[in-house]
Amino acid sequence: MNTTPQETDTADTRAAFNPLIRPYLVAQGACILAVTIIGLPLAIIWLLGVGQWWARHYFDKLDCHLDAKKLRYRKGILVTVEKTIPLENIQDVTFIEGPILRHFHLSTLKFETAGSGAGQANDMHLTGIIDAHNFRNRILEARDALKQQGRDPRAAAASSISENEFRVAQLAALHGIERRLDEALALLKERK
Repeated sequence: MNTTPQETDTADTRAAFNPLIRPYLVAQGACILAVTIIGLPLAIIWLLGVGQWWARHYFDKLDCHLDAKKLRYRKGILVTVEKTIPLENIQDVTFIEGPILRHFHLSTLKFETAGSGAGQANDMHLTGIIDAHNFRNRILEARDALKQQGRDPRAAAASSISENEFRVAQLAALHGIERRLDEALALLKERK
């Protein structure tokens, strides 16, 4: 059954991407190439066809899937990047929309995760998701639901039982160490 993100449950959502990302990518690539005098001829070649080919294939490879425990996305042509982000590691999802993105009716979602360095966080962004605000909210709701499951009173009770068992084991180990120290001390006293 083919469903749109609005029809699916938060636990299993596939993002849809705006086809306007293709001209945006072509324009972005041309601007980057045109910045230098050497890149100007390449920008013309880019605009005459290579950019459209690249943007079409890039768009076809875009995929983003959210389930109850993780967010998985894939992008790229020559170098395909596929990332799986556990929801419990997501600290925030930032919604970015500048004037150029607004012109193309696009926005970017940037993912900030626990334990990622400054260089890694820049790689975790997706541009062109249709209804990005709604998808962002679904990610945060799924993350909060997962965290709420972790706070289940039954799970907390099981955790405290395990913690008590751990403390008993620690106490037994300390008593064993104490006994051995007493034995060592008695042997030292006998030698004197």
